[in-house]
Amino acid sequence: MIQFPTRPNQYLGPLIVGLISIVAFLFEPMASNYFALERTWWSQGNYYQIVSGHFLHTNFIHILFNLLGLLLLWALHGDDYEMASYLGKFLIVCIGISLCMYVFSGEIVWYVGLSGAIHGIFAWGCIRDVENKVFSGWLLLIGLALKVGNEQLNGAGSLMPNLINASVAIDSHLYGAIIGLLVGIVSLLRRQFFTENLEA
Repeated sequence: MIQFPTRPNQYLGPLIVGLISIVAFLFEPMASNYFALERTWWSQGNYYQIVSGHFLHTNFIHILFNLLGLLLLWALHGDDYEMASYLGKFLIVCIGISLCMYVFSGEIVWYVGLSGAIHGIFAWGCIRDVENKVFSGWLLLIGLALKVGNEQLNGAGSLMPNLINASVAIDSHLYGAIIGLLVGIVSLLRRQFFTENLEA
């Protein structure tokens, strides 16, 4: 029988992210006019956009897919979620993606959506699986690498852009996956360091 991670500490993190996204969506298009991540965020001093843009969506299909992504990741890796840690890592991934797009993806002038951050949270969850000696963690990492690599080589196709009424920022998926991996590895090394010092 499948048991879902139903302790409050396990679901509150993704629930908060989802609720913020839903509330923001209710105020569209005004929300995107002020809070979407624009390339001018640095020159205009709109530093909040490096986080706020990730909670916004272009249409109902866009937010629905991303909320389903949050739900699936909670079902897959929620046993390892702790609210404060989850939200902290989520913010780190969002900020990292925004900075990477600013530095490395000059063609992206406007961005909204959770998908990049979802790739980061997924990558972090895979590292936790590997740390917990769950073999599927390696398979999921390989799947993530193949998915992101295919997007970089062949693009996102035509279906999703048509559904969300916007081009898919595939670079955000790449940056999210890389940052999520780094966050996961740093967290793993940190736990090992403290465990070794406690045992010493």
